[in-house]
Parts: sequence; structure tokens; C-alpha cells
Amino acid sequence: MTRPGGAATPIWAVLAIIAAAIVAHASYTADLSAFLPRSPTATQQLLIEQLRSGPAARLLLLAIEGGSGAERSQVSAELARRLRADPAFVAVNNGDAAGLERDREFLFAHRYPLSESVTPERFSAAGLRAAITDSLDLLASPAGTLLKPLFTRDPTGEMLGILDTFRAGRLPRAAEGVWSSPDGRHALLMVQVRAAGSDTDAQQAACDTVRRAFASSLGAIPAAARPSVTLLMTGPPVFAVASRALIKGQVMRLSALAALLVAVLLLTVYRSLAALALTLVPVASGALAGVAAVALGFPAVHGITLGFGITLIGEAVDYSVYFFVQQAADWQHSVWPTIRLGMLTSICGLAALLPSAFPGLAQLGLYSVTGLVAAALVTRFVLPAWLPRELAIRDLSGLGARLAGALPHLRRTRIALVPVALLAGAALYAHRGTLSHRELSALSPIPAATQALDEALRIEAGAPDMRYVIVASARDRESALAAAERLAAPLEALVEQGAIGGFESPARYLPPLAVQRARQASLPPPTEIGARLREALSGAPVSASRLEPFVLDLERARSAPPLTRADLEGTSFAAAVDALLVRSADGWSALLPLAAVGSGDLKPGAVAQVRAALAGEPRERTVLLDLKAEADRLYSGYLTEAARLALAGLGAIVLLLVLALRSPGRVARVVAPLALAVLAVAGVLVALGGRLTILHLVGMLLIVAVGSNYALFFDRSSDPPGRASLPLTLASLLVANIATVLTFAVLACSRVPVLAELGSTVAPGTLLALVFSAQLSRPQRPAAPAAAAAAALVSAR
Repeated sequence: MTRPGGAATPIWAVLAIIAAAIVAHASYTADLSAFLPRSPTATQQLLIEQLRSGPAARLLLLAIEGGSGAERSQVSAELARRLRADPAFVAVNNGDAAGLERDREFLFAHRYPLSESVTPERFSAAGLRAAITDSLDLLASPAGTLLKPLFTRDPTGEMLGILDTFRAGRLPRAAEGVWSSPDGRHALLMVQVRAAGSDTDAQQAACDTVRRAFASSLGAIPAAARPSVTLLMTGPPVFAVASRALIKGQVMRLSALAALLVAVLLLTVYRSLAALALTLVPVASGALAGVAAVALGFPAVHGITLGFGITLIGEAVDYSVYFFVQQAADWQHSVWPTIRLGMLTSICGLAALLPSAFPGLAQLGLYSVTGLVAAALVTRFVLPAWLPRELAIRDLSGLGARLAGALPHLRRTRIALVPVALLAGAALYAHRGTLSHRELSALSPIPAATQALDEALRIEAGAPDMRYVIVASARDRESALAAAERLAAPLEALVEQGAIGGFESPARYLPPLAVQRARQASLPPPTEIGARLREALSGAPVSASRLEPFVLDLERARSAPPLTRADLEGTSFAAAVDALLVRSADGWSALLPLAAVGSGDLKPGAVAQVRAALAGEPRERTVLLDLKAEADRLYSGYLTEAARLALAGLGAIVLLLVLALRSPGRVARVVAPLALAVLAVAGVLVALGGRLTILHLVGMLLIVAVGSNYALFFDRSSDPPGRASLPLTLASLLVANIATVLTFAVLACSRVPVLAELGSTVAPGTLLALVFSAQLSRPQRPAAPAAAAAAALVSAR
């Protein structure tokens, strides 16, 4: 038989159904969106576009190892063939002849609009003589093999010039007809995925396609050799897929483990399945309300937020524990006011995260505030209505009596808090220069071994790390191409000076219309080319009549329509242009990635030289973007903001306590153990070699939010004896604290850094908050005679 529920139960049921519907239809993600600003600056927007859809975000690096060189080559060729036939990939390069033939045909057919050497001077009689003489000299050398079949159509060597320009970047060495690592152990492929880097589902599908294609490609070699040939794959798409899988798996496993541990604890304490089931109602209600609120307030609920839901188990269970352990002692009048004040302090602290520009923090704040309010209200209004009249739970008064007996001894150790505070403060001061981790890599869930593999394959393949990119923005596509073309000359000068190793440009593969027309105009008409050729070839070992194919090609080039993006279809240059010429928020952007000389990053001096080379371009339209520095700067800004918000939250908590307790001494006794717990945890973290991140700061805020409940109960325990029992209060605090520590200890074991950092901060911090609150508590004051008589009368009734 249950107590009458009034309106609480139907209201709860309606709201639960609505929240469940919202949660069921919400969007969920585990990509990098939680780490990107909600209102980015212009530079941040460029960074976001690169992280989401830039060429670096869509590049897969493949390495085939094992077997013989010939077997790796055969598998590489077959794998490339299969991937080129799949529309999910826009470019597949492995250095084989099949992949280069179409590109060579395209370059030769369009050599005049593409060649940077095409000028009026080059096709004057003197220019023709110089160019043809150079070609004849090359024909007489061992390197003339490639030019020989082309000479009569391209005596000025435009094709070779284009190939030299396109090969200016670092390329892998060739072995057995395909790209190979310097030590010959790997056959290498570079694959560009069509889908945006932010489309994790498409990236996962692409990675799965590569693996299936590789398995099928093993059929190209003898069966005996197949087991020894394996595929290594890395790159941002692999990282994105692995991160999502890791976050999703960890959230599910850790949530289940935390729930199981807390259930075992409560079953041990209550020895009642009914009480355990009722305890989970506020927890489930809070989680449901929290996810629904985030789904309504944000485009998608992030996996990190769901992982944070594990933390709600701890504090939401606290409310139920207080209810069941102390409900016999007139819970609603003696215990609920303290819980309500503790809940309000938690809300004040966590609500400070809501205005964060960091979506991850804002989601955590909204989830926590909504979830805690829902859990507390369900505990206050719904559980009493559902409580069976004859609910038998384990009597914890014996445990409470032992705790009450130990409390005076614990108070006598409070002097030990002085050296604790001094040691923690000294540790923080000693590490003040490296106190915080201000690099975005601090949040990366990618294992170090995986990152090392990516770096090794990039070096082997000569793939640029895409750290430095010049972004030239313009109103339309042609203007962006024109800006890229203007930058080519100063960048070429830096290459010649040895400041940079090279650069890419969309204008290299698709010159602006104005440049193409100028090159067409440089080609002499048929009425002039004959006379110029005869003059240029006077005394040369080749006659003008032998170069008739050259004259015909010149005429075709003069009247040909300009080269367009559609003409690039079917070549690897289409993928290059699509990657380097992108539509931006307010127009188009041309991307010019820079490569360092050798391996590694550009030297600071080289960066300064590049910035100087951009001085002639409009500053607001042409930017040298350092992707790593911008990402770190973005994260550093988040960290600074998180510190400010945490301080604001702490200030709001103190203000609330001042208004509620109306006693400076009581406020100090509530705040002091919380401040000491935060100080001690921070000191230990840095003393052990750690550096504080955003999630450590959030964890410290949670220490205060959760620990305030303990401090408030100990503050209340110093009041004269009344309806509430001190032993039962202490027993409920211990059980609640163990539940909280268990949930956060589980989180500390996570392989996702942001979750592990949160757990490793809050688990010890909440334990210390309980111990310190007990140490700094005051003994219970004796009751006045009239109050004692009233209490005795109530007890007798």
C-alpha cells in the first residue's frame, strides 16, 4: 500500500514521457564539435572550416607491409584500382603508371594554359631558339627519354616544365612501380575521402571500404603469402572514427559499471530491492531531463556530455540516500531544507558554465543543472508518494553511532589541515610556470602509439602536416584563384631562398581566366609562327617542317575555350582543386599549404618571411593560418574562460551561503573544507607531474557543488538536538559519499582523457571534502530545557 500521490506522480509521468520522446529523436555526436566555439571569430572560422572539411581532414595514409616488394606492389596496384572505382574517394595515389597516365594526358593536352613559362618573350624568335636549344640539349642526355616522343609537338619543353613544377613537393621513392617507404618495408598510398571531415559516419564507411578492398586485393598475390601482408591506415578520418568509437564504448561500459557498483552498495546498505528500485527513479529522471534539456538547447548532444552523466549518478543517489536513511526522522522538515540549500549551491556553481563559448562546457552546465533539479524534485515530491508504508530497510543507527563516537577524535586532528594546505600551496607555487596544459592535444583520446604511426607514415610518404596554410578569401571563385596566383611569385622566391620547401596552390591546376587568356595571347598566330620558327632554327639540327605538329597544337591552344573545373574530372587534379579551393561562409577561399624544408615545421624565421611576403595582400582577406597554434590558442582561451567561470560559480555559491546562513562564521565553516579539498587535489595533481586542463577545473567546481552538501549537513549537526538524528545524518553522509566516490573512480579509469581527468579530480576531492568538513565541524550544542522536553515528547509519540 502506498501513500496518496496527489499531482506529483501524474506530472512526473507526463514530463518523463515528453523528455523520453525528445531524447529518442535527438541527434548525438562524438566528433570535434564540442571543442569548437559557438560564435567563432573570422580566424577561428577559417580554422573550423579546415578541421571540418579541409584537405588534411580527409586524407588517409595507407601502408602495406609484409611479403616481398613485388607482392606489396601487386596488392598496392589492385587496391588503388578498386578504390579509384569507388565514388567515396576523390583521389587515390600510389605512384603507379595507371594512376599517372590520365594525368599526363591531361597535362599534355592543356600544357599551354598551365605552363608558367608561356609568355610573349618565350614565343619570340629568340625565346623559341633558347627553349628549343634547351630541349635539344636534353635530348642528347640520358634524361631525354621522356622528351623524345614529345619533341615534335612540344619542342619548347612546356610539358617537362609543368612536371617539374608539379613534382616540386616531396614525393615518396618508387620501388616495383609504386610508392615505397625509404627503407623499402612499406608500399604507400595516399587516399582523399570525398566526404567532409565532420561527417564521421561517412568517414567510417570510407575506412571500412578501404579495409574490404584491401582484403579483396590480397587475391592478387599467391595464397601462401597473404597472411603475412597487412594494412596500416592512419590519418584524421581514422582518428575521428576511433575517437567516436572509444567515447561511445567508454560511456556505455563505464555507465553500466558505475550503476552496478552503486546498486551493489545500496543493496548492501538497504537490504531491500524496493528501496534500491526507488533510489534509481531520481537518477533516471535526472539523466532523462538533462539529456532532453541539452537536446533542446543544442544542435546535437555530445558523447562527452553523456559520459558526464555518470557523475549525475553520484549526486542524485545522494538525495535518495538522505531520504531513505533519514526519512523516519521527519525527513521533509528536518533534512529537505539542507538538501535544498545544497542543491541550490550546486546549481549556482554549475550554472556558471552555461554562458561558456566552449559548447562542451555549456552542455555540461545545462545537463548538470537540469539533471540535479529534476533528481532533487523527484526525491522531494515523487518518492514520498511511492514509499510503501511497510518498507523495511537496514537500520544504520549502529553505524551512525560509531561514526558519531569517532567524530570528536577526528575533530582533534584538524591541526593537520595546516600542513596539508601549506604543502599543496607550495606544490602549486613550485609548478606555477607549467600549472596548466594549454594545448588542444590535452583533450585528444588518440593513443600515443597511433599518433606515432601517423607521424612515421607522413614522413615516409612525404605528406605535408598541413600546419601552415595561407588562406586567400574573396567574393567569388575567380577572385580567389587570382589571389592564389598573385601569391605564387613571392612564394616561389621563398622556395629558391630555402625558407620553405614548397607550396601547393589551386591556381597551379586551374589558373584564373585572366592568366589563361594572357597565356593564349602569348601564342603567336599561324601567320607569324612560321617565320619565327625558321629564324629560331637557323643553323639548328632540326627543320621547321619537322615541327609542323607543334604549329598545329599552338593553333588549337589559341582557339581553345578556357580550362574549367569540369575539364579536370577524372584526374587527380580535380581532388586537389576541390581541396584547395573551397566555398567559405562569405564567399570562396583559396588554400595554399606550405611545406618545410626537410621534415618538421617551418622555422620561426621562415614564418616571418612568409608573413612579409603577404604584406601586399589585404590583411583581412589573406591570412597565414597556423592550424596548431590557432587550435592551441582556441583551447587556451577556453581554459582561461573556464577559470573565470569557475571563480564566478564559486562566488555565486559563497553569496548564496551568506544569504542563507546569515552568519560569517557558519559560511566560513562551510566554505573552508571545500576550499581545502580543492587546494589539496590540485596540489597532488601537479606534484605528480600532471598539468591542469579544462576538465580539472570543472572537476574542482563539482567538488564544491557535491561537497557543499556534506559541509551543510555538518554545519546543521552543530545545532541543538532536534528531530534529526546526528548518527543517521552521519551514516547517510558516509553512504552518499561512497556512492559518489565510486562513480567518479570509475570515470577516472576511462581511456578518454576528458572523462579520466574529471574522475581523478572529483573522486578524491569529494572524499576529502567529507573528511575536512567533519574535521572542521563544531560539536553539537546542548538543547535548551524547553526544546529538550519538546523533542522528548515528539520522540515518545
